[in-house]
Amino acid sequence: MLFSIIIPLYNRPQEIKELLETLTRQTYKEFEVLVIEDGSKDDAEEIIKSFSGQLDVRYFKKDNEGQGFTRNFGFERAKGDYFVIFDSDCLIPENYLEVVNRSLQTDWLDAYGGPDDAHASFTNVQKAISYSMTSPFTTGGIRGNKKGIGQFHPRSFNMGVSRKVWETVGGFIITRSGEDIEYSIRIHSHGFKIGLIPDAKVYHKRRTNFLQFYKQLHFFGRARINVYKFFPQELKAVHFFPALFTLGIAATLMLNIFYLPLGIACDIIYAIFTLLIFFHSWLKNQSLKVAFLSIIAAFTQLIAYGLGFMQDFWKRVVLKRS
Repeated sequence: MLFSIIIPLYNRPQEIKELLETLTRQTYKEFEVLVIEDGSKDDAEEIIKSFSGQLDVRYFKKDNEGQGFTRNFGFERAKGDYFVIFDSDCLIPENYLEVVNRSLQTDWLDAYGGPDDAHASFTNVQKAISYSMTSPFTTGGIRGNKKGIGQFHPRSFNMGVSRKVWETVGGFIITRSGEDIEYSIRIHSHGFKIGLIPDAKVYHKRRTNFLQFYKQLHFFGRARINVYKFFPQELKAVHFFPALFTLGIAATLMLNIFYLPLGIACDIIYAIFTLLIFFHSWLKNQSLKVAFLSIIAAFTQLIAYGLGFMQDFWKRVVLKRS
């Protein structure tokens, strides 16, 4: 099977260099790579050229349209039987394509997703962010988990679709803000089989500091409402948790001022949550520093997502603005 790896790129030449280096070490060799520069000012053309003797790689430049439409640009030019989508800030284990190919031969999936993890080379902040994004206490473990809630929706940092899906369903119809979830729902609606390949993990760097992480998660919260506007039935109770968590913090602060007994009770609940994050992260990462940073990451994630969710819920659902 020939895989076409499609990577949108925007002003991140060093990241694509690291990603391509990991692809040169793949144990499964039947693949091509398409790197699509999405209107970058700081392009990676010379870096991509340096890999021409090591990879079957093609490089394209286009006007900026966002990652969804840039992936469509890659789909239209791909030669493979199966399209694999990565974000440029991922590192790929050397057996990734071998794992995917073996899994598809054993149990065919028309589209798949895989989990993400922290690499040993990541900074402590990146490890903490990675923990928070995969923790059962923040996301419910629904990302890269067989026991997720409802339908499994692959995320576009680590996602594959067959050529038949592309020819039948088409590509992304939103270019950002929940575009991967919307695409997954549409693939489901056409009767295609989607599933998780648990061992097809990538190392996802995500953001490098908490301010960038906050901005990203605030955008994710807004994106959930964007998906709701296309598919109202996909808005589940679990998606309200970060908003309730955030409102709970505000209520706790007010109660500590105006009604201390109830405020103390709320303080205890948040203290228990904090300790659960700390000890679970410590157990997983074997690092006290990462465990402390995981508390910051978890609160940043939930508050940022909650505020973004509430902002667009109020604007687009309650006030019905465009």
